[in-house]
Amino acid sequence: MKIVCIGGGPAGLYFGLLMKQLNPAHDITVVERNKPYDTFGWGVVFSDATMDNMRQWDRPTADEIEQAFNHWDDIELLFKGQRIRSGGHGFVGIGRKKLLNILQARCEQLGVRLMFDTEAQSDEDYADADLIITSDGINSRIRSKYAEVFRPDIVTRPNRYIWLGTHKLYDAFTFDFRRTEHGWFQAHIYKFDDKTTTFIVECPEEVWKAHGLDQADQDQSIAFCEQVFAKNLQGAKLMTNARHLRGSAWLNFQRVVCQQWWLQNAKGSHVVLMGDAVHTAHFAIGSGTKLAIEDAIELTRQFQRLGDTRAHIPDVLAAYQAARSVETLRIQNAAWNAMEWFEVCGQRYCDQLQPEQFMYSMLTRSQRISHENLRLRDAAWLEGYERWFAERAGVPVGAGHKPPPPMFTPYTVRGVTLKNRIVVSPMAQYSAVDGVAGDYHLMHLGARAMGGAGLVFAEMTCVSAEGRITPGCPGLYKPEHTQAFKRIADWIHTHTDAKFGIQIGHAGAKASTRLAWDGIDQPLASGNWPIVSASPQQYLPGVSQMSKALTVAEMRQITDEFVASTKAADAAGADWLELHCAHGYLLSGFISPLTNQRSDEYGGSLENRLRYPLEVFAAVRAAWPADKPISVRISAHDWVEGGITPADAVEIARAFQQAGADMIDCSSGQVSKQEKPVYGRMFQTPFADRIRQEVGISTIAVGAISEADHANSILAAGRADLCAVARPHLANPAWTLTEAAKIGYTPIAWPKQYRSAKSQMEANFVREKAQKA
Repeated sequence: MKIVCIGGGPAGLYFGLLMKQLNPAHDITVVERNKPYDTFGWGVVFSDATMDNMRQWDRPTADEIEQAFNHWDDIELLFKGQRIRSGGHGFVGIGRKKLLNILQARCEQLGVRLMFDTEAQSDEDYADADLIITSDGINSRIRSKYAEVFRPDIVTRPNRYIWLGTHKLYDAFTFDFRRTEHGWFQAHIYKFDDKTTTFIVECPEEVWKAHGLDQADQDQSIAFCEQVFAKNLQGAKLMTNARHLRGSAWLNFQRVVCQQWWLQNAKGSHVVLMGDAVHTAHFAIGSGTKLAIEDAIELTRQFQRLGDTRAHIPDVLAAYQAARSVETLRIQNAAWNAMEWFEVCGQRYCDQLQPEQFMYSMLTRSQRISHENLRLRDAAWLEGYERWFAERAGVPVGAGHKPPPPMFTPYTVRGVTLKNRIVVSPMAQYSAVDGVAGDYHLMHLGARAMGGAGLVFAEMTCVSAEGRITPGCPGLYKPEHTQAFKRIADWIHTHTDAKFGIQIGHAGAKASTRLAWDGIDQPLASGNWPIVSASPQQYLPGVSQMSKALTVAEMRQITDEFVASTKAADAAGADWLELHCAHGYLLSGFISPLTNQRSDEYGGSLENRLRYPLEVFAAVRAAWPADKPISVRISAHDWVEGGITPADAVEIARAFQQAGADMIDCSSGQVSKQEKPVYGRMFQTPFADRIRQEVGISTIAVGAISEADHANSILAAGRADLCAVARPHLANPAWTLTEAAKIGYTPIAWPKQYRSAKSQMEANFVREKAQKA
């Protein structure tokens, strides 16, 4: 094949040498705009795993890189006068110029033609090429030329950064955070050769402008950074490079994602994107070079697997995109999480978190590194952090004793102390008869209370018969309902040390529907009752009943029903009350602009839309004992354009906090069938995190939390105070006890009736872990 690589960065050079090594008969040319052995940039970073991959594919190149790189395991944080270090992270740093020089030399050794000082204007300039690798960077001309085919999604991020260097050397990947009169700056620092260190300075746009850096030239910007980080630099100077002198010193990161990675042009050549031309990953996790190298490896692998002739090119390129797009998106998502963390850390974490927790939050910012993964990397550091967390939770840990994992520390709200931080979410069971919670509920809730959770919630309990979602939903509007829940509360309090919570709500426009297994959200086949809401609506357009807009008088009546149910919940012995203001039910229907089109004082602005839910909350809080907590469940994101956003959720949470709420239970969605949620593990946790930090109220994280590692990571990082676990508790009532055994936390108490099984389960997990190891 005749192959032309446009762009002599890591992707083009490494692919060229791998393909020449695969088949020396290939005619391969790399076209580079710079002069021979002349490039720009400071250090680049990639992981130990990428280095291992390179050793398998071209050992001579890997050996030479290994001789030139700087390897370090430690990450060090400089923050609020403290220096905290954690090990086991495994990074490789090398000068960009040195890396490219090694790749250039290897290309020449293998017979790859290098054309320097050549500006490739178009792919059609190489009409005789069978394959054109477009690795011409983030501002790729060829990607722009075929934008309708490649369909790039390019997002410019708000933070500003400047890429500098210094001759001061560091023995760890160092993060330095400094507060100025206008806000926080952070530096990403890593050594890449025996005399030079990369020093990237980053800050939010508004902080950058407040310091006048938008008007500063490069020398002034460098002088400013030297002043901000003077204590760190200790007299060392910061340096820019000649390439950067031609343009702006401060940049905005651009995230690139392409829907299509390859095409056949009008001349019959196949054109494929690689490296930054097809995807970018923020420097917060240092994966740009990693992605480029692994693109080259994967494309070579597919040629090796399917055949390296021109006839195989379409199949190879399709397989390449299929293989790389999934892995690339995974890394880009992790990089996005890390990037967002740095973008908001000044507003959200720097002032709110202590250095110890700030370090944990920073290490787990991408959500790729979890609690137990940190233990594998640096067990001593993590144990020290767990000790710090436990002591702050009021659990003294004696010398020689291991601290409990975060999820097994107690948590106190008002006069209620939970033995641990795991909550059984309210989960609809549709098994009540005329609103009465019966034997099924006693078994269901009792089993989960026996299973180790600190707090067990009954499903949404309705304040009136008309407020039920289905005929199978429980209520608290008749004396027999109170007695039924008292039976359950008494059983839980007698036989377990769990606390019992009741969530009260009104289904609003989502009322009068079938049991879930008979057709979720479908109206009843017969026996429907009239339904009400903030404004007339159909939850399922053309299918659901049309709800009637409530009058102010009817709203007052429903408020009274909430108060009566609150008093009934207290009489039943509930320890905790939650007000349901999520998922499109009545109070949520007032909050969301998708479902509230009122023109009175209860519609319009967010303040007005919150007015009725806050009136209900105030009445409920006044009726509920002062020594018992109340949480509020909200939909923090409607996942529909024009609906509630996470920024709105901050204001919603702040309003409930000011009204006296103790915690915000952060769910999302189910307000509109037009929603397009983005699922994934712990996908709703960022809502809890943002509300907790920006509002200063305790939060409950919920949504795809399925293992102890998830819960411990969330709690240890301070992203939430409690973790509500739903479906895993349906599958395993003893989820909490099981997860404790899985992670080797043996001090947890089991119900006395079940203790004979405890050691066996723990031993089984120890054996299983040893076999995996």
